Amino acid sequence: MKRIYTIFSLFAISMCLLAQSDKTDYRSPLDIPILLSANFGELRANHFHSGIDLKTEGVINKPVYSIEDGYISRIAVSPSGYGLAIYVSHPTTGHMSVYAHIERYAPKIAAYVKERQNKLERFKVDLYPDKSLFPLKKGDLIAYSGNTGSSGGPHVHFEIRDLNTGLTLDPLVYYKDRIQDTLSPELKGIALYGIDQQGVVNDNASIYYPIRKHKDGGYATIPNTSAWGRIGLGVYSTDRMNETTNIYGVKLVRLYCDDELIFQSDIETVNFGTTRMINSMIDYDYWSRKKDFYMKSFIEPGNKLPFYKAKNNGYVNIDEEKEYNFRYELEDLYGNITEYGFKVTGKQTEINTQQTCSQYMVWDGDKHYINESFSLIIPKNNLYKDICFSLAQDSLSPYFTDIYAVNSSYIPLDGYCDMKIRLTADSMENKSQYGIIKINGQRVSWVGGTYKDGAVIGRIRELGHTYSVGSDTKAPSIAPLNAEKWATNKAIKIRLTDDLSGVASFRGTIDGKFVLFEHDVKSTVYTYTFDDTRLTKNGTTHKFSFVAKDGCGNTANYEFEFVY
Repeated sequence: MKRIYTIFSLFAISMCLLAQSDKTDYRSPLDIPILLSANFGELRANHFHSGIDLKTEGVINKPVYSIEDGYISRIAVSPSGYGLAIYVSHPTTGHMSVYAHIERYAPKIAAYVKERQNKLERFKVDLYPDKSLFPLKKGDLIAYSGNTGSSGGPHVHFEIRDLNTGLTLDPLVYYKDRIQDTLSPELKGIALYGIDQQGVVNDNASIYYPIRKHKDGGYATIPNTSAWGRIGLGVYSTDRMNETTNIYGVKLVRLYCDDELIFQSDIETVNFGTTRMINSMIDYDYWSRKKDFYMKSFIEPGNKLPFYKAKNNGYVNIDEEKEYNFRYELEDLYGNITEYGFKVTGKQTEINTQQTCSQYMVWDGDKHYINESFSLIIPKNNLYKDICFSLAQDSLSPYFTDIYAVNSSYIPLDGYCDMKIRLTADSMENKSQYGIIKINGQRVSWVGGTYKDGAVIGRIRELGHTYSVGSDTKAPSIAPLNAEKWATNKAIKIRLTDDLSGVASFRGTIDGKFVLFEHDVKSTVYTYTFDDTRLTKNGTTHKFSFVAKDGCGNTANYEFEFVY
């Protein structure tokens, strides 16, 4: 049984935080106790969490305030992503603060946004007002908390960015003394990998050990494990804080072998330009299958994330028949540490070096796989490591082409690559209605693409899925909701859906003039709230029209007359 203990490394923490915190005294964005539902650097699908999520007591419409003097430099409205967001520049501190998923802006800001939306005739906008338009003092009201965009519940996503570099910093550094955290990170699992026909673990390429925590706080030991050759290790871990039941990401990971530090990762900043490289930091194939984040304690050649320190890039050469003593240290921002030690026995074992794949692809070169019916072009530096690419083809297909399983494991790409599938039955008169589809059992999702010379070319950003070519000939569905009550409720509500290629555009008009419909990715309901400055109540009959188009150009139109 292994022991867990907590260490408060006050001196080390104070030194690393001093450079950021000695010149700032930011107020809280909220006037309620600071509790987090997510922390900085947390592992997410295809990105690191770039801020902290502030709890809002399970409700929306909590006042949100500027943390310091400054001015509003950007306002963004989107049905997905950050939803309604506001960006405040603070020149005196060299920072920018960001507040996302908000429900509504303060009145003057809201009026400006609506004016711009009506002028641009679209709901989704990205605005950069002149710095003289919205000057702010510390504590000025800027918005109200919400749950807009890609948000799973009421909260405020809050960031602090460096004004010059755009890098996001850990906001908790500035509010550390307002949150209690005496809880150490928790270990969930250990993984060992035999690296690319150069190493073996228990006669396998990789092995995963879920680790159970005992009631007394200790952890179960892993089974006897042997290895030979070049291996890498990984760890699955989470963190907790006082007064919440939420699970957080672990800030700092260290791995020792025979008391020598061989790997360290410390997530201090997030760069939006490299955040997708998280897919090289994690065991991407395991995450794709199981949705658990095993963090690799070795650095693949295409991984350029800046927060590593490592010997031999974290790889370990097991070349002696002896016991190797490994130890993980998991640490949070407050210096709480969990240690876990385990042994791996060096056992000389034959390593299979034979490649069994369609084509070997090196990470830093131009890569392609081409035959008569299928081609894949991966630009240089889009892989994080060399891979053994495989392709399986099934001609028993109900679609316009064979079905292609593009690689036997899930492999992330840093950028998009072109995939071309040639049609076996080119029967559609409207070629724009063709599109590549991704097949997952009985579920089909739209990738899209462009028809050219009997083939469809689309873009993908990972390997490991199954594809064919389908078609979308059905227009979006427009369904009015309680149309007879629109005038009474002073709002028009439409349910807009599309079964395959997705809604690409929509437009509502009353008497031929644009009206602003708002919507959110979590709902299929689109709403226009009557604007008295644009629609006067005088008993007039008005003609309402709503037009929607999907990704293949299929168009639907709904019209209705009402008196207001």
